[in-house]
Amino acid sequence: MDLFSRSWAALRTAVAELSDEDFTRPSGCAGWLVRDLVCHLVIDAQDVLITLVTPADAAPTHDAVTYWAVSDTPPAGDDPLDALIVRLAAAYEEPALLTFHLDDVGSAAGRAAELADPSMRVSTQDMVLTAGDYLSAYVLEWTLHHLDRVANLPSVPGPPAAGLARTRELLERIAGVPFPASFSDTDALLVGTGRRAPTGAEQAALGDRSPLYLG
Repeated sequence: MDLFSRSWAALRTAVAELSDEDFTRPSGCAGWLVRDLVCHLVIDAQDVLITLVTPADAAPTHDAVTYWAVSDTPPAGDDPLDALIVRLAAAYEEPALLTFHLDDVGSAAGRAAELADPSMRVSTQDMVLTAGDYLSAYVLEWTLHHLDRVANLPSVPGPPAAGLARTRELLERIAGVPFPASFSDTDALLVGTGRRAPTGAEQAALGDRSPLYLG
């Protein structure tokens, strides 16, 4: 729960420090500008709020690992929600409006997470999870999107080290095999999720493993 809060606070701070020009730069999400990514984070924050007030009586069906849908092929770019986010982001017109909306909804999502009972069962996307597992899954979400936020801004601080380590652990559990020890946590996440092509040495260490695309 604490790692969720720290990862989310760090990501929101990274967004708050964006200049207006930064919003028009490409993000680490293929096909999305930084403004599209920030708009997606608003939707994410809304999802956290909705899920934490949607209790479930049934036994958990998923955990922080099985929450994720995995594909070995990259998104085709034709997902209706992705297209909606791009249009919605453009509709804000002024970056300050988008930043304000994320701060407003994001702060509420952060408070809701701090107040949540980790053992409480919640329902989302036809899944039942404990609140603790649900928020643990979002550590991965926040960390990857923090990397997306700084993809073309190398001087900007990245995600917290603890979030990187936890996200690597989750991704390795999703993959069912660890990444080579020679990979830093950041490189494991970027290469492992297809956000960066591996170098020759990295590919040799990976063997025939393919990136995992999470949804």
